[in-house]
Amino acid sequence: MNHDPIDPALAALRSASADCSTPQRVEQALMAAFATQFARKRWYQRLSPAQWGLAGGLGSAAAAMLAVLILRAPLPGAAGDAPLPQLDDGLAFIALASQERIEQEPHPRMLETSLPRTELAALGVPVSPDTAGDSVRAEMLVGADGAPLALRLSSQ
Repeated sequence: MNHDPIDPALAALRSASADCSTPQRVEQALMAAFATQFARKRWYQRLSPAQWGLAGGLGSAAAAMLAVLILRAPLPGAAGDAPLPQLDDGLAFIALASQERIEQEPHPRMLETSLPRTELAALGVPVSPDTAGDSVRAEMLVGADGAPLALRLSSQ
């Protein structure tokens, strides 16, 4: 076996230091100082201000890109869909036929006519009983076969 000349000296030092220990209050003070210096931080305290700035910048850029994408998307009812009725002299046409039928008509004609007010009540226009017997001037959009397509009340 190997006998090292230092072994007996180390054994004596080991037995002498086994009896030595720090007082309890010193160990508690050291542990408290360590706990305050290296306290466990919450997740948001672990990030540096530069990291928070980077996260805010990336979040703002993502929100801006989302806003641009939403604004560039076509809205329902916009171009490509059926055109909205155009106002003419403040009055719009009342469709008497379907939108498809009106759009398929190659050469519609405009005719001026007078209608009894009772006919307007059937179209949903409010009519008072006092003027129900009167007639009103109207413009009609008529197809090539003579079928009425749309009606517009005239102010004259």
